[in-house]
Amino acid sequence: MLDIQILMAVAVPIIGAMVTGGLIGAERTYNGHPAGFRTHILVALASCILMLAAMHQANWAFIPLPGQTLVIDPTRMAHGILTGIGFLCAGVIFRKGFSVHGLTTAASLWITSAIGVLFGVGMLELALLGAFATLSVLAILRLVDARLPQVSTVDIDMRWIGKAAPDEPALRALMAEYGLKTLRIGHEISDGDRWHEQTVKVRGQSPLKIGALIERLKADKGLHGFSITPHDD
Repeated sequence: MLDIQILMAVAVPIIGAMVTGGLIGAERTYNGHPAGFRTHILVALASCILMLAAMHQANWAFIPLPGQTLVIDPTRMAHGILTGIGFLCAGVIFRKGFSVHGLTTAASLWITSAIGVLFGVGMLELALLGAFATLSVLAILRLVDARLPQVSTVDIDMRWIGKAAPDEPALRALMAEYGLKTLRIGHEISDGDRWHEQTVKVRGQSPLKIGALIERLKADKGLHGFSITPHDD
């Protein structure tokens, strides 16, 4: 039988968790990151309802023995939720070349889950404060960060034909022409000496002269293909 009092007691935390998750997810979606609006809502909602279930154990249909009530430590549910969310966070983190992407989105999923847990245990003030702090970090501090002196990092993958690949000093000099400092250089040689792939991690003062570098690389007849990937979480 549906209990209206229980329904009203859990409605506010669930709505709060969904709204908060949606706001955090909207920021991720707006900036083109994986795990956006709906994902963050579902993470907050799942965390909230699981904690609500743990907090309202007196209403469980399960009765271990007649006349006895089973009571489980609710913190065990919280531990399970935050451990499980780690697998979802791992799905949005990926590595390409020397760079790791998606860390900020993974962190936003993790904090969204934690906020959902707070709504579930009834700590509405702390949950709202955590939501405000999270949105401040993701949205407001993004505006502050945009006004600070920027040093951008870029991964450049190049596929050379045979012996056409430049040696490391020449490659560093090429990047320096466009204001880029070479941090790392990786090599992969395949099919004998037919292909030589170089992965270069560079950084420089924004705005980078990527357009000019692209035109320079396009004009090189020994270069079979290349990709340039900026770092962005």
